[in-house]
Amino acid sequence: MIQILNIENENVIATKITCKITKKDIEKIHPLTHNIIEKGHKVDFYFELEDIDGYDLEGLWADLKVDAAHLSDYGKMAFVGDKKWQKWAAKATDFFTGSEVKYFDLQDKEQAKNWIQIN
Repeated sequence: MIQILNIENENVIATKITCKITKKDIEKIHPLTHNIIEKGHKVDFYFELEDIDGYDLEGLWADLKVDAAHLSDYGKMAFVGDKKWQKWAAKATDFFTGSEVKYFDLQDKEQAKNWIQIN
């Protein structure tokens, strides 16, 4: 499940992600992405990861389609979590995108928020 966090920075999408990510979750984020792009900004992301159980199949497919369509529209990405695989996922995202991607441990989430500029 993806919960959209309220923030004041108009080009950042901040989320708290728990359990499984579904197609419905991706459909919540996609219009937010378009709103930022239409204003002429790159889209920055703050992903707070807690007890994630991956994607369901439809969610994975929807996320891949959105990412393929918008990779050049993404700016900074902050991944905040507490699992080793999450750190590797952030590194893979950094490798496969033109985005600036950083991983932060959960106890350093305020540092991540400062980096992505959502305080």
